[in-house]
Amino acid sequence: MFDTLSERLSGTLANLRGKGRLSEADIDATAREIRIALLEADVALPVVRGFVARTKERAKGAEVSGALNPAQQVVKIVNEELVGVLGGETRRLRFSKEPPTVIMLAGLQGSGKTTLAGKLAFWLKSQGHAPLLVACDLQRPNAVNQLQIVGERAGVTTFAPEPGNGVGDPVDVARRGIEHARSTMFDMVIVDTAGRLGVDEELMRQASDIREAVQPDEVLFVVDAMIGQDAVATAEAFRDGVGFTGVVLTKLDGDARGGAALSVREVTGQPILFASDGEKLENFDVFHPDRMASRILGMGDLLTLIEQAEGAFDQEQSEKAAAKIASGELSLEDFLEQMMAIRKMGPIGNILGMLPGANSGQMKDALAQVDDRHLDKLQAIIRGMTPGERADPKIINGSRRLRIANGSGVSVGDVNDLVNRFFEARKMMKQMAGQFGFGGGQRSATKKLASKRKSKKGKGRPTPSRAGGGMPDLSGLPPTLQQLPPGLDQLPPGFDPSKLRFPKGR
Repeated sequence: MFDTLSERLSGTLANLRGKGRLSEADIDATAREIRIALLEADVALPVVRGFVARTKERAKGAEVSGALNPAQQVVKIVNEELVGVLGGETRRLRFSKEPPTVIMLAGLQGSGKTTLAGKLAFWLKSQGHAPLLVACDLQRPNAVNQLQIVGERAGVTTFAPEPGNGVGDPVDVARRGIEHARSTMFDMVIVDTAGRLGVDEELMRQASDIREAVQPDEVLFVVDAMIGQDAVATAEAFRDGVGFTGVVLTKLDGDARGGAALSVREVTGQPILFASDGEKLENFDVFHPDRMASRILGMGDLLTLIEQAEGAFDQEQSEKAAAKIASGELSLEDFLEQMMAIRKMGPIGNILGMLPGANSGQMKDALAQVDDRHLDKLQAIIRGMTPGERADPKIINGSRRLRIANGSGVSVGDVNDLVNRFFEARKMMKQMAGQFGFGGGQRSATKKLASKRKSKKGKGRPTPSRAGGGMPDLSGLPPTLQQLPPGLDQLPPGFDPSKLRFPKGR
């Protein structure tokens, strides 16, 4: 969505690097490029003017002129101003003191309200809540049925007493839905309302009546991030006609410029609470202004990446896999489990796009070549193996490779490529584990160090036994303590620490 804006801003700020001093001409040129980048991204003109004016004023002030690295200070200012435009601090949902907490969704038809209702319910359920969906869109054909299907996919209950398709009173359904939630111990209620192709009096009246009837704790305005400048006009109309407490951006995975969606917060004064970037229920999360600003400026979003990894990976399995990597015993079964966990995090391109520098030229071209179907092929090959072959890939001979290839619908060359690369990767990971002191790598390094010292001190000298001094057993110590200082690996023969007589009390 924000690739074009990100590329332009990153390129503009990159031109400042390497300059030890910034003149007014440099700052004016940078401000001009930022203005063009924001306008090309469809950001509303009043927002652009305010953003550029604040950035120029700060860039020409003392915080830049007195900085050791003025260019980096300008980047910091742009980042802070962008965070401000996006809302500043992350805003969380407001919960009712007495359940249920009522969340009403409002927006135009086609903005993705019904799908978003299911995503929000799924997210709330993962947070430990018991959400109830209430079908109040009784105008759009099959809207009630669609909400029921989405609710089933999310594993939540849908309250739909009316069939819809023009039948039923949405205000009455909303009121009855709240009563049903109270009587059946649901602590969250999500009210899905009707939309229109455009803003009209009937839409505003119905939304206002529903809000008056249920008194929601949150009214979320759902906006399609791909509709351009209409997003701002529609948001203003809903703010004045119905009123809302937060914004939800949908379809952030589209290829539109998306800047107008970022203008909604600045124009309406209401924060962006959530963002949705795909069709799956999992493609939904809290909107973090600082993280989004970081991604737009090409600095990545490692915090979100870490949070997604924590949710997808089982800690116990990851620790076991790490131990197997260190010992060189990683199997194809372990590799398959880790690959399936990565797939839970979403498309590989999206995951890699959160890394710093993902919007740079070479990295962006590389990400464009990433195809999740390659992982599907690897998964099919590994699943075509027997448990014994996954545990010990060395037994996979020519006839076995032919059988695996025929069973998984690939060529023998694909099987050969997977097995050979797996052996190379396992060897490399074991070496890296040894270098960084993970698992058994440090212990083996300690043994090698001890043998080298023995060989240097004199060949043919008998190895002392543990009882008679010599090299003590370090296997029970932490890795950082398994390497003795020089000289302490050669204790006198027959030395017994238990026979030392120390004064009493020492």
